[in-house]
Amino acid sequence: MGGRHMTITPSWLDTADRRSPWSQVTALVAGIGVSGYSAAAGLLGVGAHVIVVDERAGDAEREKATILETLGADVRLGPGVTATLPAGVDFVVTSPGWQPDAPALVAAAGRGVPILGEIDLALRLRDPDNAAPWLALTGTNGKTTTVAMLAAILRAAGLRTAAVGNIGDPVVDAVLDPEPYDVLAVELSSFQLHWARRLSPRAAAVLNVAPDHLDWHGTIDAYARDKGKIFEGCEIACVYNVADAATEELVREADVAEGCRAIGFTAGVPAVGMLGVVDGVLADRAFVEQRQTSAAELCTLDDLPSKAPHNVANALAAAALARAHGVPVSAVRAGLRGFTLEPHRIQHVADVDGVVYVDDSKATNAHAALASLMTYDPAVWIAGGLAKGQDFDDLVHAVKGRLRGVVLLGRDRELIAAALARHAPEVPVIEVADGDTEVMDRVVAHARQLARPGDTVLLAPGCASFDLFTSYSARGEAFAASVRRLGGR
Repeated sequence: MGGRHMTITPSWLDTADRRSPWSQVTALVAGIGVSGYSAAAGLLGVGAHVIVVDERAGDAEREKATILETLGADVRLGPGVTATLPAGVDFVVTSPGWQPDAPALVAAAGRGVPILGEIDLALRLRDPDNAAPWLALTGTNGKTTTVAMLAAILRAAGLRTAAVGNIGDPVVDAVLDPEPYDVLAVELSSFQLHWARRLSPRAAAVLNVAPDHLDWHGTIDAYARDKGKIFEGCEIACVYNVADAATEELVREADVAEGCRAIGFTAGVPAVGMLGVVDGVLADRAFVEQRQTSAAELCTLDDLPSKAPHNVANALAAAALARAHGVPVSAVRAGLRGFTLEPHRIQHVADVDGVVYVDDSKATNAHAALASLMTYDPAVWIAGGLAKGQDFDDLVHAVKGRLRGVVLLGRDRELIAAALARHAPEVPVIEVADGDTEVMDRVVAHARQLARPGDTVLLAPGCASFDLFTSYSARGEAFAASVRRLGGR
């Protein structure tokens, strides 16, 4: 075999659970970040032999390595350690951010060594006697808010639950918790879903599909296909967005369990088999016996933390997943009434000289920025950052009539400026260059100059933050601090 080490992966791996003979296998965990550390610790806990590799070797990585080595792992950090596949590896667990063309993953595929994502690993580590069902959701935007709403509803129903996955604790940690959960609210990113092979959730939802992470997935079609994997094997309900035809198409293409239903959610009056809004009331015409002639009242728009259209859609999707699990109407109402939005999601910062300042730093792609901008008219829009391969023409064309002006910052600000020049040449645009002076102070000062009483200054960047800030949270906090200084507070 030319010196290549070949391994024969045990046949039980495909149907493994926590009680499988894990001590017989060696796993390579690719990455020592949050999910990689969790995967390695989980595998060590069930007796597997574990090798961990990561090109990074900073203080955080070495600290985790010390713990994993104490537990028995072979940890290899530093440049070059991921270039090859170690001998004797039975399967690989890859962290979500690792692209399929990473050398170790290419080598594994070439040798026929299975590659699992953290989600498939978590499914294989469940206790067969206490395997909590999953209510899973994905989408380009709104995932974190919706899964948090879902968890609030489930808790209001008296169920032990947690929001896990792309939010909160890793799924591996949740399935290995000594105290079993009743049900898990699982947020899944396109990266996590890319590697998924056997999800089979109790119910699943795709909130929306819009171009994002094209630098990772390559094309919008590949990105959408990965999102659609969430419906594979779905048992009770596949929840889709009536306003986004791509989400319904993913349901049509999915191979689901016998009897699984397609359930739509809409901002309008719901048809049979849908959830929607009737005269300010969120209504369920999907999970009631008399759905041909009536609907169940879930809550009112006034019960929600925000009446912004995309927030209403998030609430409907969360309610649909909860209702698919059999949660009563009273718990949906109680969960949504008590829910508060996380920071940096359409967060009111201050009113200064008759102008409202709103932080939606979480709007890290064009689709999210569109949803945010459609809530305000007129608006001074603050945008820019890392574009991640996006195009902004459709966004600008859709919102140009709402814009008082635009202030741009960040590495890819010229992409948005070019779209504005093509589709909204009459809108004033100010580009703020990077520099030693606090960039957000300059951005907010320019926005103040453009705004008039009654306007909203909206930070909805449409881009990732990592060129200038450590996170979208740090970007939002910088904005809020600048606004407070503007108002003398």
